[in-house]
Order: sequence, then C-alpha cells, then structure tokens
Amino acid sequence: MRAPAAEGRRKAGDIYVAAREAAGAALVCVALFVLMIGLKTDQNMRNELVVSQRWQTLAIVVAITFAGRFVISAFARPVWRRWQTQRANAKPTTPASPAVVFIRTHIVRLTVIFLIFYPPLVVGTSGLQGSLKWIDNFGIQILIYVMLAWGLNIVVGLAGLLDLGYVAFYAVGAYSYALLASEFGLSFWILLPAAGAMAAFWGVLLGFPVLRLRGDYLAIVTLAFGEIIRLVLINWREVTNGSAGISGIPKVTFFGLFDFDVSSPHYIGKVLGIASSGVYYKIFLYYLILLLALLTAAVTIRLRRLPLGRAWEALREDEIACRSLGINTTNVKLTAFAIGAMFGGFAGAFFAARQGFVSPESFVFLESAVILAIVVLGGMGSLPGTAVAAVVMIGGTEILREMGFLTAVFGDGFSPEHYRMLLFGVAMVLVMVWKPRGFVGRREPTAFLRERKSVAATFTSEGHG
Repeated sequence: MRAPAAEGRRKAGDIYVAAREAAGAALVCVALFVLMIGLKTDQNMRNELVVSQRWQTLAIVVAITFAGRFVISAFARPVWRRWQTQRANAKPTTPASPAVVFIRTHIVRLTVIFLIFYPPLVVGTSGLQGSLKWIDNFGIQILIYVMLAWGLNIVVGLAGLLDLGYVAFYAVGAYSYALLASEFGLSFWILLPAAGAMAAFWGVLLGFPVLRLRGDYLAIVTLAFGEIIRLVLINWREVTNGSAGISGIPKVTFFGLFDFDVSSPHYIGKVLGIASSGVYYKIFLYYLILLLALLTAAVTIRLRRLPLGRAWEALREDEIACRSLGINTTNVKLTAFAIGAMFGGFAGAFFAARQGFVSPESFVFLESAVILAIVVLGGMGSLPGTAVAAVVMIGGTEILREMGFLTAVFGDGFSPEHYRMLLFGVAMVLVMVWKPRGFVGRREPTAFLRERKSVAATFTSEGHG
C-alpha cells in the first residue's frame, strides 16, 4: 500500500508545482500586458485623449496563460520526458511503408505540383469570386514573403551576415518599377530585371562600408541603411511624392498579347470571350510570383553547389579560416549582398505591380524583422524550412481573420494585425524551445566525402548554419 500512496503524493506534489509555476506565469502576464491590453487610448471628436478599460480581455489572456502553463507543467512535460526515455531505449522499429518513403523522397516535387494546381482547386471549390481571397491573401501574400525570405537567406543563412535592413532593397525595387512605369510607360517585363539590377547596385553600395564589420555592428549598420532609404523616400517629395506615395501604377500585361484592364480592347475577357472578373489578374499574379519564387530557389540551390556557395558557407562558419584558405572575403560578401538584394528588388517590383500603389509606410523596419524571423524560424540556410515558416507565420495571421469567434471572445475591436508581433514572439519562443535550429534542424553540406549525409543540429555550433 505504500507504493500507491507514495505515487499519489508525488502526483499531488507535481500538481502543486505546476500550479505555482502557472500562477507565476499569470503574474508576469499581468505585469507585461496591463498597459498594453488592459488599457487602450483613443481620440474623441474634440481631439482629446480618452483611456478605455479592457479588463475582460486582459483577464482572458491571463486565464489562457495560466491554463497553458499549468497544462505544460503538469501533463505535457512529463509525457514528453517519458516519450524521450522510451525513444532512447526503444529497439529499431520496422521500416516505413512505401507510401511514406515515396512522400518523404518526393515531398518537394509534390509541393510544387500542389502549388501549380492550387488556383484551379480553389476556383473549383469556392467559385470564381469566392476564390479571390484564397488566391490573393493565402497564395500571393505568402509567396511574396517566401521569396523575400529566400533572398535574405542568401545573406543571413548562407553567408552568415546579419542584415536588418533588407526591406530597403524591397523598397528600391518597388519604387524603381513604380517611377519608371508611371513616368515613362515602360513594360513590367523590362523593368523587372531593371529593378533587380538597381537593388543589386544598392546592395553593393551597402556591402562596401560593412566589409570589416560583423555580428552586432553589422546589424546596426544595415538597420541604419534601411531607415535611411525610408527617410529618403519620405523627404524626396519631388521624385517619390513623399508620404503620399505613388498611385496609378500600371498593371502587368501578358507580354503585350492581352491585359487585365476592363476598359482596354485587349482585355483578357474580350480576347478569350469569357466573363469579366478581377480574379483573372490575381491568378496571373499568383503564377508570376510562383515562377519568381521557384527561380529564386533554383538559383540559390545552383549557387550553393558552385565555389561561390561553398565560399559563402566557409565565410559563415569561420571568416579567419576562410581568409587563410585564400578566399577573397571582400568579393564573397559583396556577391552575397548583391544577389540577395537582387531578389528583394524582384519582389519589390512585383509588389508595386500587384498593389498599384506604393508608399514608405510599406517598407518600415517591422517588415525586415518579419522576414528575418521567418528565416530564423525556418532554419538558417534551409529553403524548405523557410517556406514552411512563411506559411505558418503569414498564413496563420490570415487564418485568424477568418475566425469570427475571436471577436466574440476578445471584443469587436480585436484585430489580429494588432497582435501580429505578439504572435511572432510566441512562435519564436516555442520554436526556439522545441526546435532550436528552426523547423528544419538538419542541412546537407555542398561538399562531402564519398557519401552525402545530413548534419544534425547537435553536430553544428550554435549560431552557425
């Protein structure tokens, strides 16, 4: 009878410890969010500051924090420890089924096939007009961030250069297309490589002053560069129109064969004899950004296998050893900045064509932080992991908008966009706790001896790819 009694006392002690930890987490939550969530400042008709109270929302957040911490401490953590112990002591399991092996082997090809047939599937299930938000918000929006993250991945993930001003190249590409298309009427297909070349030029200009910097100093300089570009866009009103931005940016045409302007005689509906709809342009933009993203991935994979890609990885692992091998670190850094900036310029030109309007408010530091967070969460140097992180983070925010019951819980004024960075922070904490190397914690080196093997996170030093 002593064993069951001792087991009961141990469980009661574990529950007491879990409740104490949950209470501590709830108190920390109150201290952090009493001003951010509990109080809200508004402006009335007389331009006076009004403070409204949201204690109900704060209580819900504190209750969720208490319950979550209690569940983790009392139940999830013991189960996780038992599972790790069983996994360490378990005998080799039977091989996976052929279907599982096929999916694991061809997961990239299957994903690309799904992305190609995504618009027809959405149109078939939601109808032509009902598919607009799924193609635009969940398709185009996510792919833009995937492409931006893959471009930044060259600088941060492969070359190991911490860049906090990547949104500056995004802005250069967007404004290059917006100004040249609006003022001179040039085609998107001509301005797309021009925007990439312009962004690459600015990437080289950024690279020269930071050749001798690394770590935190490099991050500070790149952050300042991003802010300088934004301030120039705001204050150079004669060219950029300042904070008002540039509107009326021409749409993309299908190589001049037909366009997507309803009033044009070459409108796609008139040329093909189909009903008029704004979904056609979104579908076209979806396939365009998908092609650009796949081009970014193909170029990155190809470059990793070339001597330049191996030099990037050597620079990331140890710059001193890289120099001792005779590698010109100056050229390696400049090429990393230039190529990464080029893809940012491509994405910026596409963004301007998609929106039809650009302003400095679209290129704040928050965008650079979001893109860098996606790269870190996905696993530095990993293309599939970065894509998964973009889907989770950007798609997760879009899904929150579809959850109408959240307004009933948190109030009519609840908007997921206001808590976007909070969601990013929670996701980063969870991923760093459970997957310190990101969603994809393994990577394959470009150079190997006899047999290609994935390098686990435990065999690579922290802070390196």
